[in-house]
Amino acid sequence: MSKDVKPYKEKTSGKKEQVAEMFDNISKRYDFLNHVLSLSIDKGWRKKVVKMVAQDKPGTILDVATGTADLAIALTKAHPEKIVGLDLSAGMLEVGQKKIEERKLTHIISLKQGDSEDLPFESNSFDAVTVAFGVRNFENLEKGLSEIYRVLRPGGKLLVLEFSQPSSFPFKQVYRFYFKNILPTLGKLISKDQSAYTYLPESVDAFPYGKRFTDILKKLGYQKPDFKPVTFGVAMIYEAVK
Repeated sequence: MSKDVKPYKEKTSGKKEQVAEMFDNISKRYDFLNHVLSLSIDKGWRKKVVKMVAQDKPGTILDVATGTADLAIALTKAHPEKIVGLDLSAGMLEVGQKKIEERKLTHIISLKQGDSEDLPFESNSFDAVTVAFGVRNFENLEKGLSEIYRVLRPGGKLLVLEFSQPSSFPFKQVYRFYFKNILPTLGKLISKDQSAYTYLPESVDAFPYGKRFTDILKKLGYQKPDFKPVTFGVAMIYEAVK
């Protein structure tokens, strides 16, 4: 994925810093925007990820790019002993922590600010690692995926949920119009951030989705990389094993 795709083109800071700044800026409105702009379809996608994770009955789960902890909270349905959510954005983690406390899940979920490309965990620490809508924000995609591989236990599973690009007519055309025109306009109006929802379609366009992504996983040593589209290919769920 090109490192040139950044939220704030006028700034000279790196992608990592800009992504953290962007999510800090929209953190208070993120959940509302996320569910409204996706028509709450994203909730169903997360349920599918949880179901796939639960099949292996993991004891420990790391949720990378956890944001406001939506997936981390949903993963409690997989009945692990411990879930750790990690994110660059302090603002997103603050919102997520409140949600965890409200649901009385602090005994299962802990949140930590950190870099997905330099994970602050020992090797072979987690039975499963999940990433929802986060890998396209990695500054160095292969480095982030290699770090995830390092902290996974042998036999552990990676599950990635990420936006994709529908290919069938007429859904492809309708979706692209919404994604390129309506979504950025609504996002700007509600979030008050002029760049965040312009960056979204640009980052999706730049992401190596489908087989290109599983080829990267294979190159990095992951076994049995596979993917399946959800909602006509609007998103993909990828899985692979260490």
